[in-house]
Amino acid sequence: MPLGSNTQFTGAGAQDEALTQRMLGQLNRARLTPHMSPEQWSRMLDEELALRRLEHQFVEREREQVRLWADTAPRDAEAFVHWFEELKQNGPGQGDSLFPWLAEEATHEELCWFLTQEMAGEAGFDDLVALTQVKLPARPKLELARNYWDEMGQGTQSGMHGPMLEHLGRALDLDIREEATVWESLALANLMVALAANRHYTYQSIGALGAIELTAPGRSEKVNAALKRLGLGGAARRYYALHATLDVKHSLAWNNEVLLPLVAANPALATPIAEGALMRLRAGARCFERYRAELWSGNWQPGPTPHSARSA
Repeated sequence: MPLGSNTQFTGAGAQDEALTQRMLGQLNRARLTPHMSPEQWSRMLDEELALRRLEHQFVEREREQVRLWADTAPRDAEAFVHWFEELKQNGPGQGDSLFPWLAEEATHEELCWFLTQEMAGEAGFDDLVALTQVKLPARPKLELARNYWDEMGQGTQSGMHGPMLEHLGRALDLDIREEATVWESLALANLMVALAANRHYTYQSIGALGAIELTAPGRSEKVNAALKRLGLGGAARRYYALHATLDVKHSLAWNNEVLLPLVAANPALATPIAEGALMRLRAGARCFERYRAELWSGNWQPGPTPHSARSA
């Protein structure tokens, strides 16, 4: 079933959307970053309330775009898992031509631009899982805990996934600045945080996180191939090389230990879980479309010239 159009905004519409996503990014930094400012609590609460209303409007607009497709998701648990797994083939953004092009043709500078956008849109899978698991039933909660433990390198700093991605950014001298990030990438991060940080979107968050695990391996494999082709060493490529394989296992476990028992216990949960998956895939597809438009038209602006990437 087709979704709402991913046609890019232009002119004033794009400017308005960019402003919205930057404001939501401000909300997320304020509410998620540890700080000590009790004397500013009242002012911060007023600001947060206004931004959370904006966030709610954003998420509900995204939900509306996937509502009809989500309503087709089966309510039988095993049938739902099968429906969910098929999103790997028929979900928004799957098989996008951007990724074979990155693997086979993109220049070093083009790949760096792509990665700056991807890293700006990275909301931190470990934190999203931690926020989502609160008060879930035991069986899904345990699977989210196992997933989180893998994200945390099973207790070793060198194995933590977030720092692996940061290491790649340093190896490539990427200049990741919000003002240089397309709004579609910011929207992806803001959507994921909105779903995980608001308990009334918990099941959408479960669907969105499951969709990442389901669809990331193929894309990660292509990005890893691009990095390898352009001379990046194994240490710098570790994040994408790992996710090309580990997420296959994570996806199977997520489907069997999270989705299956939740829908079996409450068939009505199929719809919000489906909404979350489709919203996340649609947001990703919107990014891919924008990246292709920028890269293939030559409109993108390269960052600083890397000087250490070849030896990383």
